[in-house]
Formats: sequence, structure tokens, C-alpha cells
Amino acid sequence: MFRTRAALSALLIGVLVLSGTAAPAQAPARTTPAVAQTGAAGTIAAIRVEGNQRIEAATIRSYMLVQPGDPFNPDQLDRSLKTLYATGLFSDVRLVREGNTLIVHVVENPLVNRVAFEGNRKLNDDQLRGQIQLRPRSVFTPAIAQADRQHLLDLYAHSGRFAARVDVKIVKLPQNRVNVIFEINEGPTTLVSRIAFVGNHAFSENRLREVIESRETRWWRFLSTSDSYDPQRVDFDKELLRRFYLKNGYADFQVVNAAAELAPDRSAFFVTFTVSEGPRYRVAKVTVNSTLPHVTSASLASTVDISAGDWYDGDAVERNVQALTDAVQNRGIAFVEVKPRISRNPKKHTVDLVFDVSEAPRVYVERIDIIGNTRTEDQVIRREFRIAEGDAFNAALIRRSRQALQDLNYFESVGISQGAGSAPDRTVLTTTINEKATGELTLGGGYSTDVGALANVGLREKNFLGTGIDAGINGIIAQLESSIDLSITDPYFLGRNIVAGTDVFYVNNDLQYVSEYNERRYGLSLRTGYSFSDHLRQSWTYSAVNRDVYGVASSASPYVADMAGVSTVSQIGQTLTVDYRDSVLDPHKGWVIRAGGDFAGLGGSESYVRGKLDAAYYLPLESLVGSRDWGLAILGGIGYLSPIGQPESIVDRFFLGGDNLRGFLDAGAGPHAIPVNPGEFADSIGGRFIWTQSTELRFPLPLSPDLGLSGRTFADIGALSVVKRIPGAPITDYPGPRVGVGVGVSWKSPFGLINVDLGVPVVKYNYDQTELFRVGFGTRF
Repeated sequence: MFRTRAALSALLIGVLVLSGTAAPAQAPARTTPAVAQTGAAGTIAAIRVEGNQRIEAATIRSYMLVQPGDPFNPDQLDRSLKTLYATGLFSDVRLVREGNTLIVHVVENPLVNRVAFEGNRKLNDDQLRGQIQLRPRSVFTPAIAQADRQHLLDLYAHSGRFAARVDVKIVKLPQNRVNVIFEINEGPTTLVSRIAFVGNHAFSENRLREVIESRETRWWRFLSTSDSYDPQRVDFDKELLRRFYLKNGYADFQVVNAAAELAPDRSAFFVTFTVSEGPRYRVAKVTVNSTLPHVTSASLASTVDISAGDWYDGDAVERNVQALTDAVQNRGIAFVEVKPRISRNPKKHTVDLVFDVSEAPRVYVERIDIIGNTRTEDQVIRREFRIAEGDAFNAALIRRSRQALQDLNYFESVGISQGAGSAPDRTVLTTTINEKATGELTLGGGYSTDVGALANVGLREKNFLGTGIDAGINGIIAQLESSIDLSITDPYFLGRNIVAGTDVFYVNNDLQYVSEYNERRYGLSLRTGYSFSDHLRQSWTYSAVNRDVYGVASSASPYVADMAGVSTVSQIGQTLTVDYRDSVLDPHKGWVIRAGGDFAGLGGSESYVRGKLDAAYYLPLESLVGSRDWGLAILGGIGYLSPIGQPESIVDRFFLGGDNLRGFLDAGAGPHAIPVNPGEFADSIGGRFIWTQSTELRFPLPLSPDLGLSGRTFADIGALSVVKRIPGAPITDYPGPRVGVGVGVSWKSPFGLINVDLGVPVVKYNYDQTELFRVGFGTRF
């Protein structure tokens, strides 16, 4: 082997050495020396590989552009050298000519034995490992290590830790192996210390801070990340500001700049938005122009809810585009395009709106791609789509698909984007999801007005193994109730549009405070259901339950004492639901109606028919007050129980008060047994006929939205009556309504929704039991 130091030695010895030094992730930048002088000829007789330990010589030769029999071409040798470097397998490569033999001398890059992280606390090893390329048994290069270091810094910056430091430590091991250790100093979270606005005149800084997602750091935001600096969030804030101003009539609004300045100690950011508001515009004229056959402009004009004289509203324009699209597609025309045209009059500060309705290019869904589902199976996501591959592109169905995926409550976010397909009339839908934790381990306690002080232990997985199956077990020990429930629900049983599930339960209720008896029950429920459409579904339930009324007080009325003992019920029930709400989880507009019925008598000791009709209507007030958090909810229900052949048990009757009539104790309103002696306890005995109605005005509180607090005022009204009388045992059975009014606060806490209501009974009757404060968990119907 000979080393090339100068052209003179190359001429004397007649051997050319091509050498290179390792360069990160690419071939050396220097030019490879010539193979020989001009006129020096020769053919490669053999290629000999030296220095390789793990990589086969044949593999190395396969990367080269010259083979035995080829001439010693300097250009081809140079390209072969660069190709070998480009593999990333070698830290050094030299090509040496000995006679007609080409010697390839390589120094292999080491193998990674282990990758470790030290110093990380806020991000676990699995989160960090998902950001790097280096893996055990992969080839180590300094370039990859530095790239991984930068990826980790980017990850920490995305989580709000811009002061984080990452150092790469390499530990050499025998057999050309290395351990790679990332030494991490996470540093403090880099928070947003101040958010300022420049150029705003129509709205105050405080109002604009409510519009954006970024928040200034405050002590109460320890459960939120909105006060940590995130460049992507700032970009989204710019879009939120644009939407807000367009919604309020500022058609010329622009975000001129959004600057983030990092404090010298890297502990905080100062974010400044520079805006140009422009004038506020009113709508001068609204026109619908249809070029579709058999669809006149006049027939679509009533669909538009924007009128001349209204303030210009960008959201309203988009909403009417969708409304016109849906109206045309509902007439059987799949390919429709609605384009709004806006003509400004800067002098008069008015705009003319024209909605052009025309036939859209015929586009079909070629493919639906899903990315981001690291846990949830593809089929769980695909079955929620209202559109299939090969169908005509339909924006309305895509919106419904996105809403259906959000209503699963498996994902932090869901996005569906449209991309070009293999042909102009083909499109690819890409669904991007961000999964969230769906498992719940509940270990806690609290207080509820219904059951008193309580301790709760529960384990639930809403997306079991990514299959969409909801399984859980929950136990409650409380002052007035103890229960345990095992539940399993498959929303697509056997891969079909059928919900199937089962519950095994045990419940023990202490009702001494309202009716002087205790009740325990255990049993099994089998459930199934199916959807006829996006808005119509039906469910069926079969229940076999053993009930025991025990612990009856000696002073209890005959209406309670006669019910003591064990009874069994074998019951089948159904519920038909028509649901036109905008969201199942958090409705703001729309309505829902549920019609249910139960029949008991398929065995067991009880026989009756029971029916129930419930409805709810949600009316947004955003157009009046400018905030989506304002709304009106109107709820109502009616029910009737008819015994068959014998009186019904007290535990099967309806009861009034508590959640369905605030201001009154749970089961505290309605028929009561009149005690023999004045001043004694009056048992609540329930009734066969019930109706309730509730009206709620929901509004935001003048506090930071990050606290998750909202307020409401309410008026509840209801009545309960019709009880089979026992001779000699008088009762109060006033059929008139009871009324309760009050205010309440809801807190979307990390532990679930918590409701606190202050209710005052306005209309009540003798022996009705009232309740001023009510604390509960969860949401109302």
C-alpha cells in the first residue's frame, strides 16, 4: 500500500491512492485525485476490500460504480468513493491502486449498542425515543447524533422549554460498538410573561387576549399549558384574530406582525401582535346567482340568513356557503360549488355579497388516508366516515365525518384535508388525528348532594386496545349509596352498525332521609342498539333485577311498609332518539327527542308498562352578544307508569326533586304520606305521572376562560301525581306544578364536570322537602 503525498511520488511509484476523510452524512467535499497521469492506462483486474469487519466485501463492491474489467477511470473512481461515503456505513474510505488491483480500504462506523437518556423528568424515555433516529444495532454517525440532538431540543421547545440543553456523550466499547447517552438539562418552562397589541382601536387588549389561545402566565394556570410559548400556537392566534375581526365587520383587517421576544435569561417570552383594523363594513346588498339547471336563484334566496343593513360577518358568509351547498346537494345534485364574491365600497364602508352557485368539477374520492393513529385501529376510524372511497366528493358528509370522529372522544384533534389524486377528477382525503389518553383510573372522594360524602374507585378504558370497545368497572362507597358496576360496550358489534353491551351491577341505597326505607338491588342488563341514519337511532335493553326493600322504619307509612320484602323484575325497554344537535358532547344548537318505553312481566313478580318522552332544544345567542359561550337550553320530559294486574312497587315509580327540579330535595317533591301525628316524618312515595320543564340561560363568567368556569340561571318546573290510595292512609297528591329558580356554576375540572347550584323553591306544597345548595358531577340531559 502506498500513500499519495505528491504528484512526484505518484509518477515514481506508479501507484495512485485515493483517500477521503469522514464528513457528516455526505461524501467528502474535496476533489478526489486523478487515478493516473493522462496516458496512464490499465484495466482493473481485481478489487480487494480491506478493513471491513461486519460488512461483506461483496456488499461493499456492489456500492461501487467500477467492477473488474473496467478501466481505471478517475471520474468513476471518484463517484465510487462518494457513493461509499453516502451509505453512512464508513467513517473513512481510501482507494489504492497496486498494479492492476484496486484496493478499497474502509473504516466502518461503529454500531450503537444502547441509547440512553439522563436528566429527563418532564418527558419520559418513550417520548424522547420517538424523536431520534439512533437505535440499538443501527450505525452510528456524528451527523445523525447531532440531528437527534436538535430533534430533542425542538421537542422541548414545543413543550415550552426553550432553556433546555442536550449534550451527546459517546462511550466506546469493544468490537467497534458505542453507547450513546443524551445528557439533558430540561430547564424551566418558558412562559409567556406579556401579550401586547399594537394598532387596535375597536377592541381593548383584554378583549383580544380572550380571543387568542396563548395566555399570560398566572398562578391558576398550573393545570394548563396555554401560558407556555409555542410558535405554532402564535400562528394559530393570528388566524383567530383574523376570524374575530372578520366576524365583527372588519373586512380589511390584517395581522401585520407577530413578534416574540425572549428574555435574556430565557425564562419568558414577550409576544406582541401588530394589527391593522381598517373600517367596519355593513352589508349593502345580498344576491344569489345560480347557473344550475332546474335550480333558480329565487328558490335558494330563502336559505341565506344575511340581510342588507347587517354588519359584515365572515363566519356568516362561510355558514351560508355551507347552507347553500347542503340545500343544493339535498336536491340530488352532488357536484356543486358556491363561491362568495365580496365587493367593497371603501367610501361608504359597505359590501355587496354575491353567492355564485354553479356546477363543480366532478371529483371522486380516490383514497382515504389516516395518519397519527398510533393506537386506534384504522377500522375504528373508517367506520365513522359518512363517505367511502369511490364516492362523489361531498363537503357536507366530510364535515359530518369529522364531527363523528370528534364525538368518539378518543382524540385531542381531528383534521380532514383534501389533496390531489392520481387524476384531475380524483382526490385523496387525509385524516390527521392526535390521540389522547382514553383510560381512566379513578381514586378519589368528594361530596354529592344525592349520596353525601363518597369514595370512588374505578377503572375504565373507552377505547380498549384501540378497538373502540368501552369497558370499565366502578365502585362507590357513600353515605347514602354504595354500588359496583361492571360494564362492556362494543359500538360496532361483529363489525356491523349495532351497539351491544352488558352491565352487571349491585346497588344499595339509603332512603331513610326521604322515605324511611333502604333498598338494595343486583342484576344484569343486556343492551343493543342501531342507527337508521346520522340523526335517528334506537336502543333496546333487557334487565333482570332482584330488589329488596328492607330496613323499613317502624314509623313508616303503609305506602312504604307494604312494599317491604324482595321483588324481581324481568323487563325489556326501548328508546328511540332523534338527534339534530351540533355536538353530542357539548351541544350549542339543535334539538334532540327521546321516546322510551319499558315493559315488565316477562317473568318476575312485577308487571307494568312505563313510558317516557324527553326533549331538549339548544339556542345559541352568539349573534346577539358576540360570544359562543352564551346560549339558551330548554329541556322537558313527561312520563307515565301503568301497573298490570297489581300495584307497582315503590321503587318503580317516578320521583320529583333534585336534578329534575332544583330547589327541592332529591325525591322531595310530590305525593307524601300524611303522618298520623303532626310533626312526624312524611314519607315521599313517588307517583305514576310526572312532567318536568327546565329553562337555562348559560353564560361565561368574567374570569379567565382557562379556569373552565361557566355560569347559568335556571327556572325548573314540574309535577308528580297519581298514586293508588290505601284506605285509612291519607296522602298529599297535589297535581299542581312546583317551581324552583336559581343560579349555578359549572367547572370543567381535570377530574370531570362539577356543578354547584343554588335553588330557591318559588311554588311548593305541604310536606315538600326543599334544598338550597346542590353539588353534583356530570352534565344534565
